[in-house]
Amino acid sequence: MAELKKARSVLAVRDLRTSVAFYCENLGFAINAEFDGWCFLSRDGIQLMLGHCPDEIPASQINDHSYFAYIEVQGVDGLHKEFLDRGLKSFSAPESKPWGMREFMVTTPDGHRIMFGEDVDSPQRRRSD
Repeated sequence: MAELKKARSVLAVRDLRTSVAFYCENLGFAINAEFDGWCFLSRDGIQLMLGHCPDEIPASQINDHSYFAYIEVQGVDGLHKEFLDRGLKSFSAPESKPWGMREFMVTTPDGHRIMFGEDVDSPQRRRSD
């Protein structure tokens, strides 16, 4: 039987250098490889492929659902503090949700949104399991 091994997100970005700097400086990603018009990044088990697409409409202007990832983490409040310490400005504070996750959102320079969440023990979640 086939096995799904891992996932990578592929994102079109208008300014590759600006986006790479954002992911590395603000979110702690590292550059794994660079090719003509591409940069591959990773942090822990998360991998991103950023493609330079200067003529594409940025996610911030499509007036549509622009989330590209929901990343489950351990220590969501610590991650939020790390991002604050790195000087990140475009993100929300962590909130505990009725579906049993504590979450916050980050917006990238192109307007893509990333939700970071941690599973928390809640009565609502226990009822649905």
